[in-house]
Amino acid sequence: MLVPWLARCPLRLVRAQSTVAHLRAVIEDELGKIKEAGTWKSERIITSKQGPHIKVEGRNTGILNFCANNYLGLSSHPEVIHAAHNALEEFGAGLSSVRFICGTQNIHKSLEEKIARFHHREDAILYISCFDANAGIFEALLTPEDAVLSDELNHASIIDGIRLCKANKYRYKHMDMVDLEAKLKDTQKHRLRLIATDGVFSMDGDIAPLQEICALAKCYNALVFIDECHATGFMGPNGRGTDELLGVMDQVAIVNSTLGKALGGAAGGYTTGPKPLIDLLRQRSRPYLFSNSLPPAVVGSASKALDLLMESNAIAQSMTAKTTRFRTKMTAAGFTISGNDHPISPVMLGDARLASQMADDMLERGIYVIGFSFPVVPKGKARIRVQISAAHSNEDIDRCVEAFTEVGRKHGVVS
Repeated sequence: MLVPWLARCPLRLVRAQSTVAHLRAVIEDELGKIKEAGTWKSERIITSKQGPHIKVEGRNTGILNFCANNYLGLSSHPEVIHAAHNALEEFGAGLSSVRFICGTQNIHKSLEEKIARFHHREDAILYISCFDANAGIFEALLTPEDAVLSDELNHASIIDGIRLCKANKYRYKHMDMVDLEAKLKDTQKHRLRLIATDGVFSMDGDIAPLQEICALAKCYNALVFIDECHATGFMGPNGRGTDELLGVMDQVAIVNSTLGKALGGAAGGYTTGPKPLIDLLRQRSRPYLFSNSLPPAVVGSASKALDLLMESNAIAQSMTAKTTRFRTKMTAAGFTISGNDHPISPVMLGDARLASQMADDMLERGIYVIGFSFPVVPKGKARIRVQISAAHSNEDIDRCVEAFTEVGRKHGVVS
């Protein structure tokens, strides 16, 4: 039933339609600009499980996949899949609730304990994604009395999480320790000072200088937070991450990471660190308090992935040689590869349209890669981000390099 004043409005339907039409016109104009700039992002449809070899809709032959975050090849590992099946059968499809109401099962607590043990921390808390973990920590921990110092190229989820908090915000130049120190000096008046950085920066594959960051943190009485989404499971001698790789596990206070990449590839994220912090997040972190619990099948698969890693570091270590093989061969072919010694191997091209066209040409040659352009990366720094997996064979890598060389010559990128 319409309220009286609305019933007296004879133009209400016309106005509603015209308003929607105006909205449509505004959006279509914006979409047109995206297409004109060459930054339109199409989604290819995969018709198989994730892995180094996949099937793509509209393609009759198998495709080599070089753009997934499936670093250890565990997304389709038989033991990981079996563990997910068992958890689904025993614990159901989902909890239909948030954790503190009726959404905590013993497998959630077991996984949290395993994550804390894996990272050598006191406790851990699960989230539905690491984006949520990053959205939930800064607001719960920091107040207007505090300061957060963030690398300018941190992941969007860190940036958004910091925006939500009321702390004083400082942004330092990418991996610039001189600038970070200057800002640490400026923030001495604040109660807490938290340095926030990606362990590995996902667009360039460069590794944060954690030894220098931790040294500055100690000098200026600050805390260190790292996002390890592109490091957990394979960086460091035992796959613990960049803090293990660089020998500062005891100096990094807080680690956020994901279960959706190397650790099974399904979904989920977490925070691990001091137990009082984890207790505080269970009381105040909004994404934790107001989101459904992680589905049991995801918990089961991630738990098995961690078991495999803690039993042996063979899978994690197998990727080092493959990463070196790809980077060396691509550099020899004349390509510019960003980053250093990381399976994220961005082929730098600069032009957004060129990156998109080359990615399409690579698919024609049976290689699945994606062009990255603004706003995912800065304007003028478009690239094709190649990602090496432990599941790739040397033959897979060589075939990818050969295809890149052919396509690069076609577009005048290499001679």
